[in-house]
Amino acid sequence: MLTAFARAFKTPDLRKKLLFTLGIMVLFRLGAHVPVPGVDYQNVQTCMDQAKSGQGLFGLVNMFSGGALLQITIFALGIMPYITASIILQLLTVVIPRLEALKKEGQTGQAKITQYTRYLTVALAILQGTGLVATASNGALFGNCTVGNQIVPDKSIFATAVMVITMTAGTALIMWLGELITDRGIGNGMSILMFTSIAAGFPGALWAIKMQGNLMGGWLEFGLVILCGLAMVGLVVFVEQAQRRIPVQYAKRMIGRRSYGGTSTYIPLKVNQAGVIPVIFASSLLYIPALLVQFTNSKAGWANWVQANLVKGDHPIYMATYFLLIVFFAFFYVAISFNPEEVADNMKKYGGFIPGIRAGRPTAEYLSYVLNRITWPGSLYLGLIALVPTVALVTLNADQNFPFGGTSILIIVGVGLETVKQIESQLQQRNYEGFLR
Repeated sequence: MLTAFARAFKTPDLRKKLLFTLGIMVLFRLGAHVPVPGVDYQNVQTCMDQAKSGQGLFGLVNMFSGGALLQITIFALGIMPYITASIILQLLTVVIPRLEALKKEGQTGQAKITQYTRYLTVALAILQGTGLVATASNGALFGNCTVGNQIVPDKSIFATAVMVITMTAGTALIMWLGELITDRGIGNGMSILMFTSIAAGFPGALWAIKMQGNLMGGWLEFGLVILCGLAMVGLVVFVEQAQRRIPVQYAKRMIGRRSYGGTSTYIPLKVNQAGVIPVIFASSLLYIPALLVQFTNSKAGWANWVQANLVKGDHPIYMATYFLLIVFFAFFYVAISFNPEEVADNMKKYGGFIPGIRAGRPTAEYLSYVLNRITWPGSLYLGLIALVPTVALVTLNADQNFPFGGTSILIIVGVGLETVKQIESQLQQRNYEGFLR
């Protein structure tokens, strides 16, 4: 990987793309430290010092924003509205025929879906920004902070509107920066910005583990976490690269005097076909009961049960529910994102078949069978990876944003692998000498 980066910096056009991407990443991190107008920055820092990092209910969104959410900066919402909008549009594509038709139109239809995603992102940013400002104004953003009610001194409608508009504009700017990276830089822009947000919290989380450690001044715990992280990265790389290759043979066809087809290829089915989406779905769904209790301040029996069992990440009921939700959403997302009937029909249309399997319905049934078989280990792997922060919370007294595990390690390794592959593919294109010299 380091060799690929070194060779890329020696190539002039690739060097420009890498430097442009790094510049956008620096600009993105600078925006994550600029406070929103109307927020008392000193009170925010006081509450940050008093509260535990992670902040339970807002931990996932805070991680995706690189810590900007709890500091209420112009990039407080981060990339989360865009991720949510993309997932919603992807799910609606299966339900709404108009979106499904646009998806089949190729580049033109995809551009239209991207435009809808932008509109939905802005709408979600307004909604989430309003919720964040209301939460901060009520003092509920930080649990037991002494100055929690003084984070937003001016609670007028005008001041609230300015804060919401500022954060919505910040989300729109993040979208634009991501598209700039996609057009002029290296890799997928939104994924790179997501990678930047999560990686920004790694040094602080590692140093917090060292400071909280008791053995050898905390260095022993620090070293164990590093070794655990390397093992986790190796496991994630191994599983993310694993795939079941289903062979496909295309029959020869005579058109005029020329023959076409007769080639062999394969359908790559990844073990982790769903990616990190099930973990995000499960985390978001588990936040809903705790958010309802926090905003309603209910003292009923169900509220006490939720506070006791579904708020603390180290509770057995929480862990079991989290694991089962991840397994469920892994099968759910694979079922809506991969259509065996459509794949079988396309293969039949172009004369393709799986050796030993009849074309048409038997092919679709075979693909569905194989997909269900490989989704089981993929979903169990996702559930175990997601529970690593909880185990660290119990054994190392770390916070719930433990760096090597869960959503963070899946995204960082996944984005890193895709970016390196793109760099290597562009290097191969530029160093290809051809057959004629």
